[in-house]
Amino acid sequence: MNSGRHQARGFTLVEVLVAVAIVAIALAAGSRAAGTLIDNAQRLSDVTVAQWCADNRLVNMKLAKQFPDVGESSFECQQGGQTYTVKMLVRPSFNPNFRVVDTGVADARGTPLVRLSVILPRY
Repeated sequence: MNSGRHQARGFTLVEVLVAVAIVAIALAAGSRAAGTLIDNAQRLSDVTVAQWCADNRLVNMKLAKQFPDVGESSFECQQGGQTYTVKMLVRPSFNPNFRVVDTGVADARGTPLVRLSVILPRY
């Protein structure tokens, strides 16, 4: 039957520490991945709203049938509770009946978010 020795059952301290280390590494990797997803979602939201700012300005110019003067201008755009800085550069094209309008939008920190270019005709 029993030879006088009792066999211990369960895990050793080293096995438990290895298991805890593995779980900690997995949780840290998951946390980093979740943080990256959150950052990407915020960036996508910022870029989308910045594009709305640029699109709104360009569509207003088209609807007003306004032939813009060559030069650079900037203005602020309030969209989604944020303030964005929009810079427009109007350049002549090879055809004098068209203008090239480059629009760049940056956030409040000055980080560029989106750049759009369109060609506007003379009406």
